[in-house]
Amino acid sequence: MRRGEAMRKSRIFVCLIALLPAGAALADEPLVLPTAEQAPSAWSWFADVLLREDHVRDVPRTHEPNIQRVFGRGRFGVLYDPIPQLEIGAAIKLAAASNGNEDDRSYNLDERSNDIAIDQFFLRWRANENTSLLAGKAVFPLELSPMLWDEDLRPLGVSAQTSVAVGDFDRLSLVAGYFNGNLPYGDDSRIAAVQGAWRWHEGGPTSASILVSYLDFSSLRQLTLQGLARSNVHTGDVLLSDYRLLDAQFVGRWHLGNWPLEARLDLVRNLGADQDRDGARFSVVLGDRRQPRGWELGLSDQRIQRDAVMAAFNSDEWWFHSWAHGIMPWVGYGFDATWNMRIAYFHEQLDEAALHTDTWVVDRGARW
Repeated sequence: MRRGEAMRKSRIFVCLIALLPAGAALADEPLVLPTAEQAPSAWSWFADVLLREDHVRDVPRTHEPNIQRVFGRGRFGVLYDPIPQLEIGAAIKLAAASNGNEDDRSYNLDERSNDIAIDQFFLRWRANENTSLLAGKAVFPLELSPMLWDEDLRPLGVSAQTSVAVGDFDRLSLVAGYFNGNLPYGDDSRIAAVQGAWRWHEGGPTSASILVSYLDFSSLRQLTLQGLARSNVHTGDVLLSDYRLLDAQFVGRWHLGNWPLEARLDLVRNLGADQDRDGARFSVVLGDRRQPRGWELGLSDQRIQRDAVMAAFNSDEWWFHSWAHGIMPWVGYGFDATWNMRIAYFHEQLDEAALHTDTWVVDRGARW
C-alpha cells in the first residue's frame, strides 16, 4: 500500500473513532417518531357517596317521637360521547339504612331507604353550544330550591334548554320539559315545567340571577293513595287543590375577602289552591365545603303553607314538607377535592303542633 493512501485511510479511521462517543450518545436516546395526536377517550365516569346519621326528637302525632337512623348511598355512572353532539349517560344507585323500607312513608322520605336501582339513563343531544335536548331518567333540569324539589329525585321525561348572551356578561336562558314523577309505589304523576332565567355577570366575582318557574303537577291520585301527599289537604285519594306552582328566585353572589357568599330568596304561590297557598324560603351560604380545606357556614329559614307546594317532591331533609316553618343552620368542611362533611340542625314546627321537632344530621360525602 502506498504511503499517501495509508495516511488517508488512517485519518478517516481516527475521525470515525472521534465520532464514536457522539454516536453512542445518540444510540442511548430513544428513537422518537412523529405520531398522530391521541384522541381523548369517549368514555368517562362519575360517582358520589353519602353517609348520613339522623337524630330526630319530638315528632308529633306518632307512636315513635324520637328516631335515630343511619343511611348510606352510592351512585356510580358512566358517560359515553360517540360523537361531539351526543352524550349517553347511565348510573346505578345502591342504598342501605338501619330502618326498613316499610318506615319510609312514616319518615316522610322521598326514596326507598334500601334499594338497588337505575339512578339515571339518558340521551343528551347538543344542537350547538347554547341549545340541547334531554330524554330519559336524569337530574331535573330546572334550578329549584329545596322548598320545591328534592335534588336526589330523577324524573323520567324529555326537556329542551337554550340560552342567549346579552351583551358581554349577561345571559338569558329557557328550559321546558314534561316528566313522569317516577316516585316509588307505582307513582304515575305528570309534571309540566318551564323556567326562564336572567343571569347578570354570569361567572363573575359579583353576579345575580332572577329565575321564574312554573310547574303543573297532574295525575296525582296514585301518589295520594300511597300516602305521599303527606301534609297536603286530601280526603282518601282526592286532593283538595290542584298544584300549579308559580315560583320566583332572587340570587346574589359575591365575595367577602376570599370567601364566596350566596344569598337566595325563593317565593312560591300555588295558583291551583284557594287558601294556604304561599311559601317563602331565604338562605345564605358563606364559603364552599366542596373546595379542599374549605369551610362552609349556612342558614336557611322557610315557611310553607299547607298547599303551597306538592309535598311529595320537595326536600326530605326537612321532616315536614309543608304546613310548617323552621330554620336550619349548618357548618361544613372539605377535607380535599373529594371528601367533605356537614353538620346541620333543623328546628321545625308543624303549624298546629305545640312542640318543635328538632333534627341533627351528620353527613360525610364524596364526589368523583
